[in-house]
Amino acid sequence: MRKFIVPAVVLAAASVAAPSFAQSYHRPAPHAVSYGSWQSINARQANLDRRIDQGVRSGQLSRREATRLHGEFASLLRLEANYRRGGLTAWERNDLDRRFDRLSAQIRYERRDRDNRRG
Repeated sequence: MRKFIVPAVVLAAASVAAPSFAQSYHRPAPHAVSYGSWQSINARQANLDRRIDQGVRSGQLSRREATRLHGEFASLLRLEANYRRGGLTAWERNDLDRRFDRLSAQIRYERRDRDNRRG
């Protein structure tokens, strides 16, 4: 598992240095997905991980919420690794995209639910 988290951390650091790159992910139309556009999922992963960490630092996420979100994130990284073993199919790319969309929405909801506000 460590070998999947280390690249995510490196990419998170790169996304801090180049925020426009981290935010440049645009989902292509299903028929237009190519391996070249798929690489941007790495930036998306780094962005999700960064958003969880920022939520904890700002007090918008409790440690419990962050632990659960990080667990779901790690689960998606494992699923992606399993999919990549045999080469990603279009269905697998779309499945991962949907799952990352769902995790992104969960992070957004948890950060805005105001159940862990300080002050």
